Amino acid sequence: MPAENSVSSFNGIHYFAEGWKLVRLPGIRRYVIIPLLVNILLLGGAFIWLFKRLGLWIPQFMAHIPDWLQWLSYLLWPLTVISIVLIFSYFFSTIANLIAAPFCGLLAEQLEGRLTGNPLPDSGWVAMLKDVPRIMKREIQKLGYYLPRAFGLLLLHFIPGFGQTVAPLLWFLFSAWMLSVQYCDYPFDNHKVSFARMRSALRQHKTANMQFGALVSLFTMIPIVNLAIMPVAVCGATAMWVDRYRLQHQRH
Repeated sequence: MPAENSVSSFNGIHYFAEGWKLVRLPGIRRYVIIPLLVNILLLGGAFIWLFKRLGLWIPQFMAHIPDWLQWLSYLLWPLTVISIVLIFSYFFSTIANLIAAPFCGLLAEQLEGRLTGNPLPDSGWVAMLKDVPRIMKREIQKLGYYLPRAFGLLLLHFIPGFGQTVAPLLWFLFSAWMLSVQYCDYPFDNHKVSFARMRSALRQHKTANMQFGALVSLFTMIPIVNLAIMPVAVCGATAMWVDRYRLQHQRH
C-alpha cells in the first residue's frame, strides 16, 4: 500500500488484482463467507437458468430484425447475446448486493481496520445489525440512481440496427461505472459519506474506477469465477478507498 500521505498512483487493474489477494487474508476470510454464499446461491442459480433459456430467446429476438437488416445478423447475434448476459449479470448482481449489503459493509469495515491498523469505532456484528436500516436506505439510493439510466439504455435495443449495435457497448460502460459505484460505496458509507459526495469523489479518478468496474463486469459474466466476485470486489474497492480517499473523507 502506498503511504497514506499521498494519493495512490495505482490503477483500477491493480486494485482488482489486490482484491483476490485480500479476500484470503487470515482473520478476513470469516467475513467473506456470507457474501460468498449469497452470490453462489443467487448468481449461480440465475446463470444456470439463463443459459437454459438463451437458446429460446435469441431466435425470438432475431426474428424482430427487419428484412433489410438481415445481412447484419452475423454481427447482431453475438451482440444480442452479450447484451442479454450484461443486463442479466448486472441485474442479479444488484439483487445479490442488496441482500448481502450489511455483510459487504462489515467486510469492508474489517478489512479497512486490518489495512490501516485503526479499526472503525462501533465495528462488528452488533453494530452492523444496528446499521441495517441505514444501509438499506443507501441501497435504495443506488437503485434510484441506476434505474432511470438503465431504462434509457434499454430503450436503445428497440432501435433497429443502430440501437442493437451501440447498446452492448454503452451497457458495458454503464455497468463498469455502476459496479465501481456499488462496491466503492461500502467503505464510503461506513464513514457516512453521502452518496452524492461519493460519486463526485469517484469521478475525480474516473479512469481508475472504470478500469476496476470493467474488470468486475467482465468477471461477473464468467461462469464459476463470477461466484466469488462479490467479496473480491469489496476487498479491491476497500483497498482503493484506503489509498485514494480515506484521508479526505474518513469519519472523524
